Amino acid sequence: MKTRSQKWFLIPYYLWLALFVIAPILLIVYYSFLDIYGNFTFKNYQRFFSSVYLEMTVSSFWYALLITIFCLIVAYPTAYLLTRTKYKQLWLLLIIMPSWINLLLKAYAFIGIFGTYGLANALLEVLGVGSRQILFTDFSFIFVAVYIFIPFMILPIFNALDKLDKSYLDAAMDLGASKWQTFRRVIFPLTLNGVKSGCQVVFIPALSLFMLTRLIAGNRVITLGTAVEQQFLVNQDWGMGSTIAVFLVIIMFFIVFFTERGVRNGKKAQN
Repeated sequence: MKTRSQKWFLIPYYLWLALFVIAPILLIVYYSFLDIYGNFTFKNYQRFFSSVYLEMTVSSFWYALLITIFCLIVAYPTAYLLTRTKYKQLWLLLIIMPSWINLLLKAYAFIGIFGTYGLANALLEVLGVGSRQILFTDFSFIFVAVYIFIPFMILPIFNALDKLDKSYLDAAMDLGASKWQTFRRVIFPLTLNGVKSGCQVVFIPALSLFMLTRLIAGNRVITLGTAVEQQFLVNQDWGMGSTIAVFLVIIMFFIVFFTERGVRNGKKAQN
């Protein structure tokens, strides 16, 4: 049981939760029932279920899924190799350091790299391929998004691999398992919780990206995050923007709920 003094220490946490989590969500829900003139309406929700916003929802899921898959493909081998290097903590720090740089600065850096006279086209010229339109494409958007989110996928997988009991690997070798069988039947299942955590950390913010869709994709990639920005800053329709945000919050809640339940079930199975 918590003592009275311990309960007092929880007050700042509950205040922070109420002011910066619950109150903003309630405010968004309130605005979602208002039209552009401030009148109560359900039309915002009716508009959301039109073909335009449903296609935007599918597009958001598709791009977030692609970003998550590519991050996982790169992150798992990287994390696996890091756990077997001599200075793994130093290498991990070097991988995480780019995430400290402002997102806008990284976006502008890639505009220079992928631009017509950028490093990427200069390299293509040297290879004899010729200049190509790299910026403002799906490739550039996904590449930059994967680069930005990759440290957040590597970290939980690295922690899961680093904490893996090596006696399981020794037992698999003693039983005659090959390296692939050891990875498939021992290593990957025991680190699946790290994979789920990494996918959750990447998929949720990737679902609502909007800055990269403007700067890197040139508005050729439209997501729900882009729609929220458009409604709030351009159309000044806070009601519709809040309605889209409400559905984003609901979608993110379900993603967190199901992934967390999967992680808990995985831990019970291991115990």
